[in-house]
Amino acid sequence: MTFRQRLDQRQVQKLILAPALQQAIKLLPLTNLELIEVIDAELAQNPMIEIEGEALDRAATEREAAADEETGLKPPAEALEGVASGSDGPKTDAGPGEGFEASFQEYLDEGFRPHFYENKESLSLENTLSRTPSLWDHLNWQATLTFSEAGDLDLAEQIIGDIDEDGRLTSSVDELARLNRTTSEKVNAVRETIKTFDPVGCGSLDLRETLLAQMEHLQIQDETARDIVTRHLQLLEKSDYAQLSKALNIPVSEIKYHIDVIRGLDHAPGRKYSEERTTYVVPDIIVSKEGDEWAITVNDEGLPRLRISPHYRALMARASEAQPDAQIFLKENLKKALWFLRSLDQRNQTIHKVARHIVDRQKAFFEKGVDQIRPMTLMEIAQDIGVHESTVGRVVANKFMMTPQGVTPLKYFFHKSLPGDYGEDVSSLKIKEKIRRIVDGEDRANPLSDIEIGDLLAKEGLRIARRTVAKYRMQLKIEPSHIRKRKSVLEERT
Repeated sequence: MTFRQRLDQRQVQKLILAPALQQAIKLLPLTNLELIEVIDAELAQNPMIEIEGEALDRAATEREAAADEETGLKPPAEALEGVASGSDGPKTDAGPGEGFEASFQEYLDEGFRPHFYENKESLSLENTLSRTPSLWDHLNWQATLTFSEAGDLDLAEQIIGDIDEDGRLTSSVDELARLNRTTSEKVNAVRETIKTFDPVGCGSLDLRETLLAQMEHLQIQDETARDIVTRHLQLLEKSDYAQLSKALNIPVSEIKYHIDVIRGLDHAPGRKYSEERTTYVVPDIIVSKEGDEWAITVNDEGLPRLRISPHYRALMARASEAQPDAQIFLKENLKKALWFLRSLDQRNQTIHKVARHIVDRQKAFFEKGVDQIRPMTLMEIAQDIGVHESTVGRVVANKFMMTPQGVTPLKYFFHKSLPGDYGEDVSSLKIKEKIRRIVDGEDRANPLSDIEIGDLLAKEGLRIARRTVAKYRMQLKIEPSHIRKRKSVLEERT
């Protein structure tokens, strides 16, 4: 068998995403805060885009237009009419409402329209931090102030490097001793010192060491609480107060006081310096009722109003054959600017279509609450508004809607449906809400099991399996019935 090279011509079908389509897909899943960053980056790169009112005022634009007329130059809109189609000259056969000027007239408007873009005073660099100190930075800083010998400081840094975000040591003492070529006694001595750092308890091997280190630091003299942590921590984790009372030889009524002492300790001290921060939600869609109709507003607060720069339009109109590079540069940036502005409009229109479909289908939820919510899927919306399911998924991602029922993510409205006894589809959110209410209204001395909760739902026409009840209960962070009963017994005896 021989191998030979040859040239073949084949005709195949490929899905190619144009740059404009790629840009539209990129903008669709962005939130308002993320969109502001993209707009700022585009403003920095493309001179053809500007924020209304920031570059030239209306009087300056009028003076520039008057000067163009005196010199005989073409108006900017006429000079650029063929840019969108790629031709060099203006179009003469376009009817009213067609062509470049009709499609992008709002972006070529040379007048000034006030916008609500807020220019906040920037903070000085001296008053800002590049990043907040982490748990390891904080512990290492204390180690440099505590350990004077270089060997102890190096060992302390190695131990601190093996501490996780909760403050636990992830490596064993023997392993650390072997890697650092020292003894286990030396590692424990340094580790005991690190456990006294702020936050207290970091460097412990397990939860027991963490709690005991904090009790020692706070000088808690409750010997019963110390005994619970030392020998009976597993019973406490299971909420088995009866066995705990028997092991300690004290009545259940006295156990609650000692448990409250333990609960006052920090079980994960390292979380105090976690890099996770509170995320503030800005709703992308606002739904309000005006009369008998539900109004939908795509929230553009904080987003600047953009337009094509009249100054650079004039420069491109003046560009002559002696400056072909400048003319090509301005034409290319104008194309990019127009596609960017069109992508922003398409993004808002798609978001509005998806929001309108959600509101039309979930009117009962907006008026009466979660009991009236209906199941809904991405495919249903995609078929109704004539887009692909992935497009709806990008719209739903990271978007929030402000409703009379509160601010909710758009993903909240998309959930599974379960069949009811009368042939209708029932939302899983509705079933979860019913489970929550059943548990809230149960007899705390005799809490309901998952089977009993399923029987009560069946009486309302909702027949679901016991494992489904257990799954929804766990998602609602509701403890099993035996744990709820133990806590109820402890509360009754105190």
